[in-house]
Amino acid sequence: MSTNVRVRFAPSPTGPFSIGNARTALFNWLFAKHEKGEFFLRIEDTDKERSKKKYEKEIIDGLTWLGLAWDGEISRQSEREPIYKNYLEKLLNDRHAYWCFCSASELEIERQAQLSQGLPPRYSGRCRNLPHEETVKRLKKESAIIRFKTPEKIVAFNDLVRGHVEVNSALLGDMVIAKSLTEPLYNFAVVIDDYEMKISHVIRGEDHLPNTPKQILIQEVLSLPTPIYAHLPLILGPDRKKLSKRYLDYSLTDYEKDGYLAQAMLNFLVLMGWHPEKDREILTVSEMINEFSLKRVQKSGAIFNPQKLDWLNGTALRAITGGELVTALKPFLPKDWLKDNNFLEKVVNLTKDRVKKLGDFKTLAEFFFELPKYPKELLIWKETAPEITAENLKFVLRIIENLSTDKFIKIDIEKDLLPLAETRGRGEVLWPLRVALSGKDASPGPVELLEIFGQKESASRIKKAIKKLEG
Repeated sequence: MSTNVRVRFAPSPTGPFSIGNARTALFNWLFAKHEKGEFFLRIEDTDKERSKKKYEKEIIDGLTWLGLAWDGEISRQSEREPIYKNYLEKLLNDRHAYWCFCSASELEIERQAQLSQGLPPRYSGRCRNLPHEETVKRLKKESAIIRFKTPEKIVAFNDLVRGHVEVNSALLGDMVIAKSLTEPLYNFAVVIDDYEMKISHVIRGEDHLPNTPKQILIQEVLSLPTPIYAHLPLILGPDRKKLSKRYLDYSLTDYEKDGYLAQAMLNFLVLMGWHPEKDREILTVSEMINEFSLKRVQKSGAIFNPQKLDWLNGTALRAITGGELVTALKPFLPKDWLKDNNFLEKVVNLTKDRVKKLGDFKTLAEFFFELPKYPKELLIWKETAPEITAENLKFVLRIIENLSTDKFIKIDIEKDLLPLAETRGRGEVLWPLRVALSGKDASPGPVELLEIFGQKESASRIKKAIKKLEG
């Protein structure tokens, strides 16, 4: 393939930066990197009413978080109006476009009439052949839009994902390409931008497939080259239906705030509609770049699987060393937890196997920093009497208080504690000990907790449990 690969990610800042948009950005970026080409960011903000700077910031922050660096400066359609105006005037002067004065109510009546006859709605062409003098006169006193004179022909192109595509343009009608000379609409502006930016490949979602023949027709009448197209499969919900509003409204920023790692998100995104050789699940960014090919993009819908994202994120978390994970966790933790970095790192190492995302850690680890309130019934193993449970904890307390502080490590604790558990019953000894230390019905093992808490804090928590049982 040519080394002059130039692709673009061109989102509209009119809503949250979604998972679907993020996947489109990633596929473009990977294709550019694999082909040693360039990846550009273009903000398509011609919709002045709905475009918001906060959404543009979300896009930029999201790409930065994922590490998808773009080449050159960000291009914004709102800053390119003079360029669009020149091309619109050319189309009008060359009679490839015309001013349309039909009102919205007239167009709706026309549309309903066609639907009632079982015909696909398309503009009748009422203003298509108005005399030039009449158009000039009416423009002085009436509002108008600009329509493209759609040539009637078969538009054919080769899609790198979907293969050969053909559309009869007679079914399209004369499409609106601008509200005025300074207000271009999507199908027109994108053609001009792709040409001006020398885009070689347009990689975008399958929902844009109906736009491609329209854009090719505009390219042809302006004698512009046609890029190579690739339309990615739609992302479907876990039920294999269109993604629900719940998922569409959840932005990439929300996933970052929840504590998903960028590496896990990239891994998740790349597997939605594409697969590597040998169908591996875990991929580094380097492996994605080396193996990425549009030939391996599937035609059928890609399934959004939240459980898979959690699994990938948990796997990525467990691969991080304690110190690095502590650093990643800091924005998610109370400030007073950060006072003892050594203790925090021990807690992280003991807990990380149960963490699916960084945001989970605070809830899972709270008991390390403050013993929660718990009912005394939680200390009881099965049918053991409360007084027996209290007695077992007193035996444990005696053992740990007799250990020297330098011997308060797992191997030495087990040496003295496990014989007691074998004699008096493992459940009867170890269950109440674990609950006494954690205040939870599910936590790491009691010996691991003893080692982390140390002699003084462990003894304090066990005494509270004994008092609870005897009270």
